[in-house]
Amino acid sequence: MATATTPTTAPEEGVESLLAELRALEDPRMRAVNERRGDDHGVNLTKLRAIAKRLKTRHELATDLWATEDTAARLLALLVCRPKAFERAELDAMLRDARAPKVQDWLVSYVVGKSPHAEDLRVSWLTDPDPVVESAGWDLTSVRIRKSPAGLDLDGLLDVIDARMKDAPERLQWSMNTCLAHIGIEHPDLRPRALLIGERLEVLKDYPTPPNCTSPYAPDWINEMVRRSGA
Repeated sequence: MATATTPTTAPEEGVESLLAELRALEDPRMRAVNERRGDDHGVNLTKLRAIAKRLKTRHELATDLWATEDTAARLLALLVCRPKAFERAELDAMLRDARAPKVQDWLVSYVVGKSPHAEDLRVSWLTDPDPVVESAGWDLTSVRIRKSPAGLDLDGLLDVIDARMKDAPERLQWSMNTCLAHIGIEHPDLRPRALLIGERLEVLKDYPTPPNCTSPYAPDWINEMVRRSGA
């Protein structure tokens, strides 16, 4: 007579097994491409997102993955963490430690942007002496320009962009340029000034842009998005 067996539960996936899985996904050619942009990993992001979907939200695991300092592991951590669980000081420390551009982008977009500390950090980071940290403040400002511009001094932001963007370090320059474009796109009354600033500074004017993609050069970006919207 057969006896019933109790189903066994698969062991919980931990940091070491996930690091091994990420290492197995490493593609040397992809790493070479990413490293030209400052991102030291070679994991296909679609496959990384599939791992995150399997894990779902695992905040404690996310903090352990972040502590490894491995770029791919940190990207995975940002997808499985609980953004509102981080204290302000934790997010500030994470940004200062997130030197890979993709890690910073995801941290700001997926975590800080969903945190109750987002506005406080935005204001603080905008005046930080570290240009990488300051760039995160401009990234959060771009989000506010698009979604909740009330209370922002847009003319003042244009003053700063006009005075500093031309000679800013690359990552900070890119973030300022994004703000300039969004001001021009979202605010018709300021569009002529935004266009003039972009045309005079010529930041990213010669940036190589694939066919059917929008140039990051602010005047072209603004005009294309306005054309698409019919505004």
